[in-house]
Amino acid sequence: QVQLVESGGGLVQAGGSLRLSCAASGGIFDITSMAWVRQVPGKGFEWVALINSGGSVEMYTDSVKGRFTISRDNAKNTVYLNMNNLRTEDTAIYYCAKSVFSYSRSAGQYDYWGQGTQVTVSS
Repeated sequence: QVQLVESGGGLVQAGGSLRLSCAASGGIFDITSMAWVRQVPGKGFEWVALINSGGSVEMYTDSVKGRFTISRDNAKNTVYLNMNNLRTEDTAIYYCAKSVFSYSRSAGQYDYWGQGTQVTVSS
């Protein structure tokens, strides 16, 4: 059974930075693409970023390009999301998720999810 546990969320002022971590257990982490997805309460999920199993391919939604960086350490079974120059519109619950396919941007194709970590950006 795959388990994903996020950490690193919090309250930050606009323009600030946060680093989210997602620790994985119970599965074959190093052959799986991993993603970050966010949700504003009352709204749907928004795909944020994805990294392939070896870490050689990174994909981002347009609104975070140049500000967020996804990375992974397969030795530690951990995926990260470095978030810089945060904006108020980045406020959301951030989830890490395991992708069924290598390069899927669809939350419907993620089969395991963490519990989420709240990121709040104040103006």
